[in-house]
Amino acid sequence: MKLREDIRNIAIIAHVDHGKTTLVDQMLKQAGMFRANEQVRERILDSNDLERERGITILAKNTAVQYKNVKINILDTPGHADFGGEVERIMRLVDGVLLVVDAFEGCMPQTRFVLKKALEQKVTPIVVINKIDRENARPEEVVDEVLDLFIELGADEDQLDFPVVYTSAVKGTAGLDPREQDSSLEVLFETIVRTVPAPVDNRDEPLQMQVALLDYNDYIGRIGIGRIFRGTMRTGEQVALMKLDGSVKHFRVTKMFGFMGLKRVEIEEAYAGDLVAVSGMGDILVGETICPVEAPDPLPPLRIDEPTLKMTFLVNNSPFAGREGKFVTARKIEERLKLELQTDVSLRVEPTDSPDAWIVSGRGELHLAILIETMRREGFELQVSKPEVIEKEIDGKICEPFERVVIDVPEEYSGQVIESLGRRKGNLLDMRHAGNGQVRLVYSVPSRGLIGYQSELMSLTRGYAIYNHSFEEYRPKLPFEIGRRERGVLVALETGTASTYGILQLEDRGTIFVEPGTEVYEGMIVGEHNRENDLTVNICKTKHATNIRSATKEQTQIMKKPRIFTLEEALQYLDDDEYCEVTPKSIRLRKKILNKSEREKLTKKRKM
Repeated sequence: MKLREDIRNIAIIAHVDHGKTTLVDQMLKQAGMFRANEQVRERILDSNDLERERGITILAKNTAVQYKNVKINILDTPGHADFGGEVERIMRLVDGVLLVVDAFEGCMPQTRFVLKKALEQKVTPIVVINKIDRENARPEEVVDEVLDLFIELGADEDQLDFPVVYTSAVKGTAGLDPREQDSSLEVLFETIVRTVPAPVDNRDEPLQMQVALLDYNDYIGRIGIGRIFRGTMRTGEQVALMKLDGSVKHFRVTKMFGFMGLKRVEIEEAYAGDLVAVSGMGDILVGETICPVEAPDPLPPLRIDEPTLKMTFLVNNSPFAGREGKFVTARKIEERLKLELQTDVSLRVEPTDSPDAWIVSGRGELHLAILIETMRREGFELQVSKPEVIEKEIDGKICEPFERVVIDVPEEYSGQVIESLGRRKGNLLDMRHAGNGQVRLVYSVPSRGLIGYQSELMSLTRGYAIYNHSFEEYRPKLPFEIGRRERGVLVALETGTASTYGILQLEDRGTIFVEPGTEVYEGMIVGEHNRENDLTVNICKTKHATNIRSATKEQTQIMKKPRIFTLEEALQYLDDDEYCEVTPKSIRLRKKILNKSEREKLTKKRKM
């Protein structure tokens, strides 16, 4: 069998914040992809604003480096399980993976998740123990943990015989021994070329290319990015696009690009094993195959895990609707959701009985929150409901998703964390003392028990806990109500402006969510009540001016700092009868029914 020794295709997979994108930066720099005087920022591949702000990879991206006579195509994948749809389709494009693991933290839930996807596709793994220069690094123990994880996930004998490279991505050093580091990543490059199989060179056979990523350019339209599995592709030739619904469309390849460094290079011809970007087809979708017109032969469609969480997206109908957003109509919101479906294979959008509402399903809270935040920054205004888990019927039983949770917490808070997860029907799988005052708790918890849990955990542990979770499997539904908010809320009585006097009068009733001068409307949530029930309050109340001197006039009252929610915190805080109103400038919580008397009537009906 003839092989293309001049090319290697690899993906880099890791848990969030284990140094994957930083390692790609160093590989690009050391392979000479930048001029000596070129200004290069950190985490080059995190091009999206949200990625740079949060320090996580959201979208899979591809780049390439030239090492000696070999071109190494590198695909950087997201580390968070909520963006697992990106990981799954990338695994079809590559022959090997670099599994990057933190030398101190070891295997985390997302490490397990992304590795499982890689092993399922039978790709060749290389384990990279990163942050070897970190204080308390424990490389030998981490390698043992990785080996245990490989065995647990059912790796075959060839996959278990993985090479290990120890690196410091920040310093750009690597070595085959944890105590000895070379001054460059030479060892890593050599290991990739030696270990990762070269693609089969079958360029003389009929063309087969599968699209795994989509891009868009204002000048040339939609671009399909994928791998040529067989044959040769040339610019200007007529090809057949095998659609997912079984239909066939013919088009001409207008432009074709290869990758080198961060640039796309226009090319005239590409062969089996190459990763290319192709334009010329207006409606290409992920998973579709490009073949010759005379020999249509589609590849199997990409299998993507189903969504586990759903929310209702609605047109904003609050009293302040249309004030801050550019796109507020049902038509605009629906168009934007359909556009997102074209590039995000893990997302589902279903219509409802109302023309102003859609059920949007995704892989987790972060997945949906990133979509909402992106729409908000584009000028959209909308409302969303509380996230709910998606239940399935399996073998005649109603099943719900369960997640694997890993929490690193100081020992003094471990009892409170165990108690809190016990209330949410979590099952403790493992408890390990790290030896530096930290405890690692590993749990299996129903997904609905984790909605809103992060903010509770941070309060319990004074912000010291490190919390990670990823989808595990569907199991029979537990017959309990889990994870409801324990406290009621303070709801505004009338439309107006929150006053300092009104807020001071309410501070002993609970925690306030708004600052003085904030405009509020009837039914808007302005704080959390100290008790279980909701309380309607007049936050706009002002002090009546009289000519009688107050006995307490000289006393200074200090106002507590209000609790201002981020988008994720607001979504986690919601209850069943509430919406989160999202605009480009504001995030407001509100009751579904704004009028106090109508809410009370409904509550009485339910009790009866």
